[in-house]
Amino acid sequence: MIFRPYPYQQFCIDSIVYNKAVGLLLDMGLGKTVITLSAIRELRYNRWEVSKPLIIAPKKVAEATWTAEAKKWEHLKMLRVVPVLGSAQRRLCALATPADVYVTNRENTQWLVEHFKNAWPFDMVILDESSSFKNSQSKRFKALRLVRSRIKRIVELTGTPASNGLEDLWAQIYLLDGGARLGTTLGAYRDKYFLPGRRNQMTVFDYKPKEGSFEMIKQAISDICISMKASDYLTLPQVMYNDIPVALDAKAVKAYKELETELLLQVDEETITAGSAGVLTGKLLQLCNGAIYSEDRTPVPIHDCKVDAFLELVERLNGQHALVFYNFQHDRDRLLEALAKTGLRVRVYSQAKDENDWNTGKIDILLAHPASCGYGLNLQQGGHHAIWFGLTWSLEQYEQANKRLHRQGQEHPVIIHHLIVQNGMDESVIEALKNKGDMQNALMLALKAKITQLKKGR
Repeated sequence: MIFRPYPYQQFCIDSIVYNKAVGLLLDMGLGKTVITLSAIRELRYNRWEVSKPLIIAPKKVAEATWTAEAKKWEHLKMLRVVPVLGSAQRRLCALATPADVYVTNRENTQWLVEHFKNAWPFDMVILDESSSFKNSQSKRFKALRLVRSRIKRIVELTGTPASNGLEDLWAQIYLLDGGARLGTTLGAYRDKYFLPGRRNQMTVFDYKPKEGSFEMIKQAISDICISMKASDYLTLPQVMYNDIPVALDAKAVKAYKELETELLLQVDEETITAGSAGVLTGKLLQLCNGAIYSEDRTPVPIHDCKVDAFLELVERLNGQHALVFYNFQHDRDRLLEALAKTGLRVRVYSQAKDENDWNTGKIDILLAHPASCGYGLNLQQGGHHAIWFGLTWSLEQYEQANKRLHRQGQEHPVIIHHLIVQNGMDESVIEALKNKGDMQNALMLALKAKITQLKKGR
């Protein structure tokens, strides 16, 4: 295919070429991959300014998206893209292979730094979905920070830079400018732009932005970051949301209430932490979906109410293909078992071939976990229905997953179906996602409200 960049795409290409560090906060579907590869081609072959670019991406994206994109466009076919993946031996062989671009998954960041040490060879680094480096305490952030001074050019790509709040921005911007704009430490950043939120004596559980912080931060990083929304540059089909209530049968309702009471009353509302909140809501979400893990990680079936609602929805689609997002492995297994009786062509996404087969109409139902296929995949040609069998608290995963269908090239209105158990934790999750607020705070508040109700009902 011949690449004829839109004006905004050419602007982004030029921004990468003419700036040593830049963050492209581009909405999903605007073509971050082809923009970046085009800039690399310009820097590598027309300007001779880079010799060894490295792309760090989510695993599934690293496996397929970048190599496929290079083969797709005529002007990029000259680029030799080598994935640095798999076992240590395979990664070492890949690093020894001459290439124009090396691509690895973000879990390999620390390994790469430790392998090369002071001989770090990559003069240009691209962080695909830089939001995965938002945690300044993570090993991948600390590793990249060690070699940052040896990187001449850095590009950050993401459509969701601060999905859980403005605190997410510090680590990402630090990797761009070494702390010049938002401070050299997370503590300094918090002191300037935030106020302590919930706390227990000397421990602060979260921070709330000061009045006007958003505009101040936006102004501080405006010269190094470019932000664009798809709706401003592309005419995309409409997105419609279809909430499908799922009623549990009497046996399932009893099981849910017993589990809810037992789990929630084990903790006092003042001592809920992120860890305990995650465990509690995880168990309740499992039961909403129909099964729950025992202590030895064996799934225990509880009900088929949501599976039955799912099968009815698939039947109503009348042959239209559907991308189905599950949350837990036992969700996937139970869905596969139920769909085996339908005669539909069903597959669990695991490799690049699945993407191609879906887009060419060879798959009726594609099951996928939002964490494994939420980034980079182009699935818009295979269908326009997405079904959330199991919901996630992660706004970033939710929006990224939906954008696999709602992106440039989609010809039909995209319909996002949510299967929501009535009076269950599903309702709290979907409300938080629709409000697009702080997921962690929403989770805490939901639990506290449930505890208060239970105590009043005693």
